[in-house]
Amino acid sequence: MVIVTRIRREVLTLPAAELGPDNPLPPLRPLDEIHRVDERDREDPPRDPARGPGCEPLRSLLPVRIRDGYGRARTPRALDALVIENDRLRATVLPGLGGRVASLVHLPTGRELLHRNPVFQPANLALNGAWYAGGIEWNIGATGRTTLSCAPLHAARVPAPDGGEMLRLWEWERLRDLPFQVDLWLPDGSDFLYAGVRVRNPHEHPVPVHWWSNTAVPQDRRIVVPAEEAWEFGPERRLHRVPVPAYDARHPYPVDWFYDIPDRRRRWIAALDADGHGLVQASTDELRGRKQFVWGSGPGGRRWQEWLGGPGTDGYREIQAGLARTQLEHVRLDAASECCWLEAYGPLSAAPHDVEERLELALPRAGFDAAHAAWKPYADTEPGELLATGSGWGALEVLRADRKLPGTPFPEPTLTEEQAPWRELLRTGTLPEPRRVRPPGPTLVAPHWRDMLETAPATPHTEYHLGVAQWHAGDRAQAVRSWERALPLAPSLWPLLRCLAVADQEHGHHERAAERYADAFDDLCRERRDDGEAWTAASAALGREAVEALLRVRRVADARAVWEALLPETRARGRFRLLEAELLLAEGRPAAARAVFDAGFEVADLREGSEALGRLWERLGDEPLPARYDFRMRPQGL
Repeated sequence: MVIVTRIRREVLTLPAAELGPDNPLPPLRPLDEIHRVDERDREDPPRDPARGPGCEPLRSLLPVRIRDGYGRARTPRALDALVIENDRLRATVLPGLGGRVASLVHLPTGRELLHRNPVFQPANLALNGAWYAGGIEWNIGATGRTTLSCAPLHAARVPAPDGGEMLRLWEWERLRDLPFQVDLWLPDGSDFLYAGVRVRNPHEHPVPVHWWSNTAVPQDRRIVVPAEEAWEFGPERRLHRVPVPAYDARHPYPVDWFYDIPDRRRRWIAALDADGHGLVQASTDELRGRKQFVWGSGPGGRRWQEWLGGPGTDGYREIQAGLARTQLEHVRLDAASECCWLEAYGPLSAAPHDVEERLELALPRAGFDAAHAAWKPYADTEPGELLATGSGWGALEVLRADRKLPGTPFPEPTLTEEQAPWRELLRTGTLPEPRRVRPPGPTLVAPHWRDMLETAPATPHTEYHLGVAQWHAGDRAQAVRSWERALPLAPSLWPLLRCLAVADQEHGHHERAAERYADAFDDLCRERRDDGEAWTAASAALGREAVEALLRVRRVADARAVWEALLPETRARGRFRLLEAELLLAEGRPAAARAVFDAGFEVADLREGSEALGRLWERLGDEPLPARYDFRMRPQGL
């Protein structure tokens, strides 16, 4: 047999916004995730036997940082892409942006099977901020879009079970401390892109796992799934059981439907156009959940779609597949174990009632299960030619625990400056002091790293990081003591004062928090060495938090002083124009605040579900919210 599958490098040029720097302030506040429901609000909740005790949602983003440095100015930009192709399909993968399958083209017909976004525009929908719409994404970690949405993954060529080549993507997911891989290949002559996924738990304790493969398809598609009922999660943020919605059902606000597929049915979901052509996604039974998401037909949903893709962009909906029945759950992965499954994505032409029969003809279930079994031994095959490099965090974990992870190497050369102080702590037991004055680097918070920080020499720098790790562990009183101990000798006060201010806010001491924020910002302004990327990001992040804290306790003049001390380019950003309007209103200048809205601004990092624009507009008058500011995802009053 002649194997014709090819993997090649390519450059994809798109109008693209720059990601910008990460927010250097540690995310100490609770995780901001709207997809949560109170157990008391469930109606006949799904019972997932795979869901084990202690499988709780995350409450913190640590050790990951928030990505909010992007804007909305787009210029043509070359993105590194990897293309896997046979004579039937061509898949374009972006290894530097979460391994997203940006395009899947059926070559005989020329049909694009996915919603292919014509731009790269980050928006605040991932757990840690930056996310972009379109294609097939791999979500691991916790409820919500993965923190790896806009992060680089490792990529390499690997032998495929049929003698051809696979494209392997892999990384170390830091919220749950788990390595994972996605193997993509096209069997010779196949109409289906195969994706073999493996998540490993190398630890000596069980870990909650969350995985959803999300596929964006054109908005006009009819979604077909082997289920008669679903759990609906709508704008009221309650989970309740409903019949599977009709194809032409219109919903003014965003809605999730988690389909109740009977246990013995094959796992698949299809998106078909009016002529019955489209995409089908199928998997082995391990990937049990299926879901549909729509933005809704209301002005807020339409605005979000325009926001994510640009004016005139066709809308999209998502079909999704996950380990649990809903995204409100996690699955227990036992110590020193792994879970794996096989997915397939390909074209299908069928009437809605014939989808399962046509799928069986195109991709027989027995043969697909056999393909899964054939792939498993290849999951351990060591990669060949490296095609892209991810982060160095996996290498640090392998170095720390001498991990053996066949198939997914995390070699020492991938370590970078970010991991250097932690490698030194591991080697010598001492966390080195920074060589120059700059915003502190990221903190590692897992128990083993916290233990090392506790036994390291108690320098101010070490006490700062120890406090962050203790805060993450829930030992907030001890975290405050660590930060307070560091203050007398610390060369930089502002990182510690900011942490203490957050602690004050979380304990209801808002006056003291405002005072500490003001002192922290003054200290940062005295210490700031230049207007480079790191210092600009730090002053913007701290300045915003300080203004908000001061306005909360009505210290308006002090808030204005912080505002005036911000760099002009920071004050010009949309997020800070909104903050300026709030400040003007607090100063008793509603006409000036209204003028900010009239002049126009765009809050690039507006959070999914945020109602900040609408709430402030209501305080300025009785006029309807202008369409450009209408991102509302639920009715007023909910």
